[in-house]
Amino acid sequence: PFWLKPGARFARRLSSSMGIDQSKRNKRRKTGGRRNVHIMKRKYNLGRPAANTKIGAKRVRPVRVRFGNTKWRALRLDHGNFAWPTERRAFKTKIISAVYNATNNEYVRTNTLTKGAIVLVDAAPFRLYYWKYYGLEVGRKKDDSDLSKRSPHARKRCEARAKDAKLEPALKEQFLTGRLLACVASRPGQCGVADGYILEGDELAFYKKKMEKKKKA
Repeated sequence: PFWLKPGARFARRLSSSMGIDQSKRNKRRKTGGRRNVHIMKRKYNLGRPAANTKIGAKRVRPVRVRFGNTKWRALRLDHGNFAWPTERRAFKTKIISAVYNATNNEYVRTNTLTKGAIVLVDAAPFRLYYWKYYGLEVGRKKDDSDLSKRSPHARKRCEARAKDAKLEPALKEQFLTGRLLACVASRPGQCGVADGYILEGDELAFYKKKMEKKKKA
């Protein structure tokens, strides 16, 4: 039997100490007791430390995984592609800070990016798009949009589009501050990018309420 073989004690010690293991074999029981380990750790149960992607100058590392595939571990990111759902457009913009994370408050304090994290992003690319497409200025108390420099054809096209332009009040307020609330939809520690979408409608109201509750607490 295994326990009578030479070096069995060493193997057991080795099995319990080497690497992060995802199997329950090396975990404690619910009562807190230790399990008797009769099998060494296996490569297919291997786990790795969390990436804990922070906001900063881009730093991404390749990680060789099973079957020769590659994962991209983002250690630092400061930009991402964020979609504007109602406009069906996406723009690369700067990530300013993490403001809410349902998983852990520490992620907000340390500005850690994870999937589902709520972040503040720069509103400039979205504001520029609105000006180019609709000919309307957002993010200012007075609309000083001047279309006189555009050609008559372009002016007519912008005016036609502006009739159907709809921007909810909550989003207008954010444009005034120059920052928009967005949700990270990708997995920075797995694919090396922090892409997501701008919060709107009920989802925006939900997260605003959550953040206000956290501030009061």
